[in-house]
Amino acid sequence: MRAGVSRAVGALVAVVVLFALAACSGLPTSGDVKSGLALGESPDEPDILFLASGPRDGAGPRDIVDGFIEAGITPADNWLVAQSFLTPDFRTEWSPSAGVLIDASADARLLTSDAPADDDGENGDTAHIQVKIDQLAIVDQTGAYSETAGMTTLEFVVVKTAGQWRISKAPDGVVIDRSRFQRVYDDYPLQYFDQSWSRLVPDVRWLPRRATVATTITQSLIEGAPSPWLLPAVQTAFPADVTLARDAVPIDPDQVADVALSRAAQSLDPTTLARMRTQLQATLEAAGVHVSQVRFSVDGRSLDAGVVKVVDDPADAGTVVLKDGAFGAVVGTEITPIDGISDEILGISQPIAAVDIAADETRAAVQLADGRVFIAADGQVDLLDDRAGLVKPSIDPYGYVWSVPSTTPSQVMAWRGKDTSSTIADAWPTAAGVSGIRVSADGARIAAIETIGGERWISVSAVIRDETGMPTALGEPKPLTQLTGSASVVVWLGPDRLGVLVEQDGPKMLTQIVGGTGTIETAPAAAVSLAGARSSSSVRVFTATGSLFSRSGSAWRESMTGVSLLATRAGH
Repeated sequence: MRAGVSRAVGALVAVVVLFALAACSGLPTSGDVKSGLALGESPDEPDILFLASGPRDGAGPRDIVDGFIEAGITPADNWLVAQSFLTPDFRTEWSPSAGVLIDASADARLLTSDAPADDDGENGDTAHIQVKIDQLAIVDQTGAYSETAGMTTLEFVVVKTAGQWRISKAPDGVVIDRSRFQRVYDDYPLQYFDQSWSRLVPDVRWLPRRATVATTITQSLIEGAPSPWLLPAVQTAFPADVTLARDAVPIDPDQVADVALSRAAQSLDPTTLARMRTQLQATLEAAGVHVSQVRFSVDGRSLDAGVVKVVDDPADAGTVVLKDGAFGAVVGTEITPIDGISDEILGISQPIAAVDIAADETRAAVQLADGRVFIAADGQVDLLDDRAGLVKPSIDPYGYVWSVPSTTPSQVMAWRGKDTSSTIADAWPTAAGVSGIRVSADGARIAAIETIGGERWISVSAVIRDETGMPTALGEPKPLTQLTGSASVVVWLGPDRLGVLVEQDGPKMLTQIVGGTGTIETAPAAAVSLAGARSSSSVRVFTATGSLFSRSGSAWRESMTGVSLLATRAGH
């Protein structure tokens, strides 16, 4: 029987701008995996602070459990409101930071009890309450998000103490419905170095919005570790024995973050200290924390930490098209040729299906309409791959052209030139096929549209390279979300988001956080390809009728007609 009790949520309170964090993780999970594309919220929605109410005097066991679950929306003071529903002894045992269970709806939760319906435990001292929840996803204790759906039952024990019902047993962690999850939690991209120490790679964590965001982000980075799926491709500059010496990271009026470290930091070499500072400053900046610099100290004495230079993500260098016998970047109403690429591409007599341009514009991967993949560079066009059924190629930041037959995903190859190639081991081991691939701008990750057991999934894998930068293997794929329609186009929309063109009762565009939620919207009619960018607001859409569309606020605006091909740029 559904508990028809009044929600223990008091006032929704105010629109406030908050940031925050605190590691969170798992509750019991069960059931088969299923789709959850609608879990995201619109980025235009304001941040809202939810304030839940404490237990009502004389409330029965079901009301207490119902109110306790609702109090998960208020993380202030370590979920102090939720703790007020617990017995004094159990307050010291319950761990709200053990996880987040995201369910479909607060109204759909089903509460049952072992007590008679007309008793509800009121005539005894103990009641056992079960809550059945339609689970969509979880966030684990590190803040890592996973879609893992199914019906889940949570067990509670409620006892009478000092004349009031209070919870003496409950699962660790909190429960929040999908409509409010992104109002209580936010995504924060922790930054890790790639294996060459030259690029930074984001690893998204979901942490509660609190005023102490600088402290919680810093603690998560220094004392945590990369997600298991990403670990083969990244590393942290922070040694295991270096921790925060105090549970606070104050920011002074000059926006300098003072980070007090344990004494182990005193013996670190200048290069390690500089990498640590660079990594933390980049993490705080990516999280939206306004700091001018990070200052490390030990026992009140500042450490002399510099910074290291890293390779920045490629800038949005403009739209590249093939139109009316010209190939190049669109500048106003003109098409400006790209030296070393445009003439070579225009010299190809056969129809061209796709072009992907290297970040430094020294080369381009070209796929013909017959599926073969070539490289245009150094004034010539060379055949790289003529296997049947190849998906669109993708260039990585090291200049390797990735190609793979759609029906044999284990046979992915990366080509540096016609005489240099690498066969990639352990590629998508459970997939029957892949319909699209895209290497990230940092070269440490590759996104794919996989077909597994008849289902289509968006996944991302770590790219493992040797000391020269040659890719040699992929890590275990991390499933992001299941698609309900066909798809063959995936691009990067900034460092931690993907754009996927999906056919679902007409063309749709999915914007998917790598390690988070996704939102789906209608794409322009007859859309056939995308060109990524540094943000979702800059994505371009190409249609079968030769029209090019770009964003105009929340709508699509036709920006060019008569286009034969929309090219992509590496990492986008």
